Amino acid sequence: MPKVKTRRGAAKRFKLTSKGKVKKNRATKAHLLTKMSPGKKRGLRHGNLVSPADSNRVKKMLGVK
Repeated sequence: MPKVKTRRGAAKRFKLTSKGKVKKNRATKAHLLTKMSPGKKRGLRHGNLVSPADSNRVKKMLGVK
């Protein structure tokens, strides 16, 4: 069996934690930020976890599992 190739777009967007959960960055932080309040922008700095319903699909894209 050949190795499963990693989907490179997913590899750039998602990271695995040590416990096996999937981390992602938050969207809407690239441009048009002047209309956004400072608190909103500050909250977007921190990533969050992918929902358990989607994490199996993302792990398959990353070549894990």
